[in-house]
Amino acid sequence: MKAVFLVDNNGTETLEGEWGLSVYIETDVLNILLDTGASALCIENAKELGKDLKKIDVGVLSHAHDDHSTGIPDFFKVNDKAKFYLRKPAAANCYSYEEGEYQYIGIPEEILTEYADRVVLAEGDVELAPGIYLIPHKTPGLESIGVRENMFLKTDDGYRPDDFAHEQSLVVETEKGLVIFNSCCHGGTMNILREVEETLPGKDIYALIGGFHLYNKTEDEVRSVGRALKEHGLRYVCTGHCTGDEAYAILEEELGDILHPMYCGMEMTF
Repeated sequence: MKAVFLVDNNGTETLEGEWGLSVYIETDVLNILLDTGASALCIENAKELGKDLKKIDVGVLSHAHDDHSTGIPDFFKVNDKAKFYLRKPAAANCYSYEEGEYQYIGIPEEILTEYADRVVLAEGDVELAPGIYLIPHKTPGLESIGVRENMFLKTDDGYRPDDFAHEQSLVVETEKGLVIFNSCCHGGTMNILREVEETLPGKDIYALIGGFHLYNKTEDEVRSVGRALKEHGLRYVCTGHCTGDEAYAILEEELGDILHPMYCGMEMTF
């Protein structure tokens, strides 16, 4: 398996970055596009990196926020075959509460209307191909994280705390072990590791890759995450996007050389 980051917060001299994430993943059986970032930048960066988005077989949306989904309509214009897998609860209803106002942070509404034939609303565990899985959250009480993060879902009865039922992990079996992609880990890194272990018992987890949503956490909270990941026995951790530079520096103190930074154009092979 090979993964190339098309979009991350961190750009390079030749590749522009943005607050968002998009990853081109090549396996022996499927080419997967995980997320599309906050604009059409993933299209441009894919061209710069020599990655043909027409060769993508399947798209996966990690969760229903705009910094991961805004480029989906642009992707559909480039690729006329690939279905995009969203969680069934995903809808145009995600909001943040800031400065006394609810602000929309969800998917482009046309994804579920104009492009309904290109969208798969996944339920439960999904095996996209042998050894490639989509695993939803199974941890109860995640509404408490929605409250802490000031993230809400708009319903007919008003706003309620987000329980992140629209978030999913992409898990790929490799020769080194399971590689987990979860783009923001809103549901908590340790919850995600446990959910994967319970879903795929007996399989060793090699790597966790994604944003960890630590940019707004205290030093003690970040250190706690780093120590827990190390104690869990992971051998490769790659993070960026919503982790934040300060949190990354703290994680590096805890995790040492198993930690790797995300940036546009980064490649990894397992």
